Amino acid sequence: MWREIARIGKKLVDTGLVESHFGNISVRVGNRMIITRSGSALDEITEDSVVEVGLDGTCALDVIASSEAIVHRAIYKNTPALAIVHAHCPFAVTMSLLADDETIEPSDSEGQYFLGEIPIIKGGIGSDELAGNVSSALATHKAAIVYSHGTFAIGRVLDEAYVMTTQVEHSCKIKYWYDLAKKN
Repeated sequence: MWREIARIGKKLVDTGLVESHFGNISVRVGNRMIITRSGSALDEITEDSVVEVGLDGTCALDVIASSEAIVHRAIYKNTPALAIVHAHCPFAVTMSLLADDETIEPSDSEGQYFLGEIPIIKGGIGSDELAGNVSSALATHKAAIVYSHGTFAIGRVLDEAYVMTTQVEHSCKIKYWYDLAKKN
């Protein structure tokens, strides 16, 4: 499974959806998850770059797991997700800062069709508040944006979560340019 995580990590970095040492990826396996380790370079993931932890509570390995492990646990407990991608997409972050509402309405037809409204949520990195807010938003959406921080996207497989991440970023980019053009 670490090879699939490595493949998606490299794609995230190569497409500019995350800087090398930021963001995280996980996959659910029964009542456990395999998640990237804290500080892992997503474009250089090896077998040693991931850790397996339980979903039912914290464990000793949490100290080396991603700081967002608590958020991933909550998502797995409250949604049907089997894979999660957390990225720091620049246009999604920018649009969260510019938004006047708690959602972003995509201007592009693909975003409208595949995403609908994109929730913008708040909470500190790796906090219980963020875990609750993200898992609640993802119970009814495939992706959400954490205000000033980044995106969380879910899927049945990593490729689906990756595609949702790219769709959010694409829709935010189109909306940013569209809104900018309307002002002129």
